[in-house]
Amino acid sequence: MENTAEKWRNPHTNQYHATRILEDLEKHTNQFQNDRLLGVTDLDRYVPGMNFVFGEAHLPGRTAIISTYRLKGHTSHGEAELLPVRVVKEGMHELGHTLGLTHCKDPLCVMCFSNSLVDTDRKKEDYCEICSNKLGMNK
Repeated sequence: MENTAEKWRNPHTNQYHATRILEDLEKHTNQFQNDRLLGVTDLDRYVPGMNFVFGEAHLPGRTAIISTYRLKGHTSHGEAELLPVRVVKEGMHELGHTLGLTHCKDPLCVMCFSNSLVDTDRKKEDYCEICSNKLGMNK
């Protein structure tokens, strides 16, 4: 994909519009044979009405995107160990949306909405029994 990040940037916040990035990525999904496409970026992203987002996906759809920008935050456990786990959790979350899942009320389910790193760190790396059942997976 061509380098078009500047057209997504909000000059007032220096953040990038997540939905516009997702829409541009969706234009390229036909180039891939995979069932789903997960884009990963390090841009600080937002959607109108929210200060930032870790990720975004259309429900349902084939394409999702996450950002590592805010997943790199420091914790008492150390950033290096947590970043890969956070990326997996947010990737699973957004891909869950592409499969038709909505936000889950179970705070340990990967489909629970994350408003902070504390929320992301609390979640497990998997779908709860209810969400797994919705996907036709047996736990």
